[in-house]
Amino acid sequence: MIEFNPLDLLNTLPILVLVSWACALLMVNVFVPRQGKGLMVLLTALGLAVTLILSIFQAGTQTEAFKGMLAIDDFTVYMNVFILASSLVALAISHDYMQRMGLARGEYYVLMLFSVAGMMLMASAADLIVVFLALELLSIPLYVLSAFARPQVESEEAGLKYFLLGAFASGFLVYGIALVYGATGQTNLIQIFAAAEAGVETPAFLLVGAGLILVGLGFKVAAAPFHMWTPDVYQGAPTTVTAFMAVGAKAGGFAALLRVFIAAFPAISVDLAPVLAAVAAATLVIGNVVAVAQSNIKRLFAYSSISHAGFILMAFVAFGQDGLFEDTIASVLFYLVTFAIASFGSWAIVIMLERKEGRGLDLQDYAGLGRKYPALALAMAVFMFSFTGVPPTLGFAAKLFVFRVVIEGGYYWLAIVGVVTSVVSAYYYLRLIIIMYMQDGDPQVRGETWLNLATAATAVATVLLFFFSTPLFEWAAEAGFLWF
Repeated sequence: MIEFNPLDLLNTLPILVLVSWACALLMVNVFVPRQGKGLMVLLTALGLAVTLILSIFQAGTQTEAFKGMLAIDDFTVYMNVFILASSLVALAISHDYMQRMGLARGEYYVLMLFSVAGMMLMASAADLIVVFLALELLSIPLYVLSAFARPQVESEEAGLKYFLLGAFASGFLVYGIALVYGATGQTNLIQIFAAAEAGVETPAFLLVGAGLILVGLGFKVAAAPFHMWTPDVYQGAPTTVTAFMAVGAKAGGFAALLRVFIAAFPAISVDLAPVLAAVAAATLVIGNVVAVAQSNIKRLFAYSSISHAGFILMAFVAFGQDGLFEDTIASVLFYLVTFAIASFGSWAIVIMLERKEGRGLDLQDYAGLGRKYPALALAMAVFMFSFTGVPPTLGFAAKLFVFRVVIEGGYYWLAIVGVVTSVVSAYYYLRLIIIMYMQDGDPQVRGETWLNLATAATAVATVLLFFFSTPLFEWAAEAGFLWF
């Protein structure tokens, strides 16, 4: 029987506050008229801001909660701050779009808060059971949000595909947890690590279980060959949901991957590393090569998101090697922040050009943007250069740190794959720039204060933070785990 400890509630206060706020908003939404949903936006922002402040106050905390089920450490605080800040940006670019598309319903913001709570729980999970619960709390609201533009067939199809494939991936995760438990008799990450170090009677069960856990979490971060849901869901879901999903779901998935593999599976890293390297290489190749053939901007960014998951996995390959522990974590965290900044900026511009019935989403709809809206075209060019990894953008620094970890880990062939696929990615990123500046057209842009502000802030940050990339990387390196 687990004894109740009041300190557990204090240590998990940010998540508890956010979940309680979401439940309260669900009741408030009943009394808010449809034309007054702006109040829901303000209340949602207030809840996220309060939770963000509470998370910042936890900096420096090194403790466990609920008998080791959760860990509150520098990694937890870093991820929580990142997730909450990203959610505030996603909220800022949502309001005008939801009204314009006739989707202004208060349930949207409640579901967003529940999904954010799941992401935060993923970052602090220290037990495989909590990882599964957090994954479901993250995912189920996203299934509903993907189909939020009902009765549009594309949106309903996106929600159904995401739900069916997500449930299938959850089955792999649960089966993997069962095999790991069967091999070690434990679900706590540190106890799994201790059992694996001491030696288990059925090492094959432990290895296969770790592989199945990789499948379940690989689905969430859109790693190949578990990426098949991504282009269809990204295209069919409301664009603001796609932007939120592209950053938040990836952050939650990689937070859990870091927790589970670095804390529980270093003893079998020699066997897992080739599998991770193969998944990373496949993700890079599929994401970048298939993106070349896309003409829809949302599908293009979907495959772009897949390719960036491959770059993050490159840094993850050397997770079990001595001396690369901090650099692995720092490279993943730094890349996530870099991707989030450029991703939100580019999605904000997509939202500006999108019109009802899915119009404004073809690449040719961006023709003439450089002449008619030079500031927007310049911002989009900055984001495309950052995705490609061209200096002086933050994306160049992120890829540089990833390649350094891969080379120090001895995976030279994977670094070559990364370089070649980066060159391939330049084709479709630069193609969009060429269309904006060198082709004639009459793009229709719906500007809005928060969208303009998000675009400008992320574009400036993408360039300006490049000159502070080393201090930012060192800050990410300090986001260590409780047990190391």
